[in-house]
Amino acid sequence: MKQVLELPENEIEKILRRLLFLTVRENITKERKLMSTDTVTTRTKSRTNVRRMAQMGMLAAISVVLMLFEIPLPFAPAFYEIDFSEVPVMVGCFTMGPVAGAGIELLKILLNLAINGTDTAGVGEFANFLTGCSLVVPAAMIYKKKRTKAGAIIGMTAGTLFMTVVGCVLNAYVLLPAYAKAFGMPMDALVGMGSAVNGYITDLATFAVFAVAPFNLLKGFLVSVIVLLIYKKISPILKMGN
Repeated sequence: MKQVLELPENEIEKILRRLLFLTVRENITKERKLMSTDTVTTRTKSRTNVRRMAQMGMLAAISVVLMLFEIPLPFAPAFYEIDFSEVPVMVGCFTMGPVAGAGIELLKILLNLAINGTDTAGVGEFANFLTGCSLVVPAAMIYKKKRTKAGAIIGMTAGTLFMTVVGCVLNAYVLLPAYAKAFGMPMDALVGMGSAVNGYITDLATFAVFAVAPFNLLKGFLVSVIVLLIYKKISPILKMGN
């Protein structure tokens, strides 16, 4: 230190400038490395998000196609028909999570409205969205915590039961009254449509119990079985980008 102090002032100034230059250069190098890392991370996240959105759109489009194939049921009126559009949604839920599953469900409804329109004044689409979410979201939440076959079965069983309860309550207090109002029909007419195919239906409560409940239980069961059969075979393809 003493030797440094004995140097001429101009030499000391040169040393200080050199030290300052080296310090600044080192800081700039560190900042550039950090910026480069952040840029790569941002680009990776952006690509992942784009791929995720593409997968959600693809699954929603498949669901719309599956909505075209409806199966009438002998115990319910003609406007209760089973389709398998929840299968791709459930697969997406298990792969990307419950929030993404709800997004696929919404995309499915919007695409179907844009392509095929509605013949239920929007009531059927609204019902489809709510009951669909009540099936796939609880199932995905449980599967997210226990990613095993047993977890999937427990999740889909819970989702099926939850969808059945939600479907009965919504149909009895919201959807059927809204459907009747949209088409200017008395509630007795809707109940009569149920009674014509199912002798156990005599009022709105029995309509929910003997038509809506078995409809949702059967739908949830069939969707669950199909998902169990195909999920492990197709999930690796979807997980590649997530």
